[in-house]
Amino acid sequence: MLSVWLRVIRVRFLLASVIAVSVGLSLNWWQNSPIDIFNALLTFAGVMALHASVDLLNDFWDFKRGIDTKTTRTKMSGGTGVLPEGLLKPSSVYRAGVAFLIIGTAIGGYFVIADGITIAIILGFAILSIYFYSTKIVDSGLGEFFVAVKGSMIVIGTYFIQSGQISVESVLAGITVGALSSLVLFIASFSDHDADKSKGRKTLVIVAGKQKATKLFWIFPLVCYAAIIAGVSSSLFPIFSLISLLSIPLMIKSGMGLQKNYDSIPNLVPYMSSTLLFGRITGVLFVIGFLIPF
Repeated sequence: MLSVWLRVIRVRFLLASVIAVSVGLSLNWWQNSPIDIFNALLTFAGVMALHASVDLLNDFWDFKRGIDTKTTRTKMSGGTGVLPEGLLKPSSVYRAGVAFLIIGTAIGGYFVIADGITIAIILGFAILSIYFYSTKIVDSGLGEFFVAVKGSMIVIGTYFIQSGQISVESVLAGITVGALSSLVLFIASFSDHDADKSKGRKTLVIVAGKQKATKLFWIFPLVCYAAIIAGVSSSLFPIFSLISLLSIPLMIKSGMGLQKNYDSIPNLVPYMSSTLLFGRITGVLFVIGFLIPF
């Protein structure tokens, strides 16, 4: 049963949130500021709970809307398959999603009391976007945008909790992480195109059309790299942040693979996986860049 719950929570995708929090912490550390370990651990717990919540609620609503029964499930897309296979009750998944949302909100509430209105705004956005993501946001064509903003806010919020301020560098670091998170969602939506469209969803791929959408792929890594280069060139990031650019070959491989295989789910899966790997490697290298002694 534990393996089923880990599957529906999509544990391996939680790494995106781990990286986002780590970026905020490493940026603070690079600036020779002390890390509050208790607050750091609490931040990890709160962000992971909120991430688990959105995944659980997304699985619930996709099943209720009949999307998961129409998708071709892969290791990168099409839902977890837990509900269509009858491994868990929909009500159980929904309650778990709400429970994680409450846990994340409670932890966020602690930081609101400790750090004030800035965290309250970030938390409020997170709660609303998580609960309405699968029912309203993804139907408006703004799913990728909200995921990018969510990733950015995790970095900015983590940094604020540690430093007590929002700085230009924390915003640039947030943009970097947000673009990477959104890219993974974007490429996964190619294989879900037909099922999503039949049930009223409006992803960027649906709005632009599959073929035209392949060109949008390059925007996400370009935004990511541009933010890093801007940070380094203005001395807001250490020069070592440029090691993140070592992932360029993987980015090119993924983008070229998408252009050639966007309409074939089996052939596209390896490039969805390489895009996920690109996002993770770039994010980890970005963190390491702040931690290298200088």
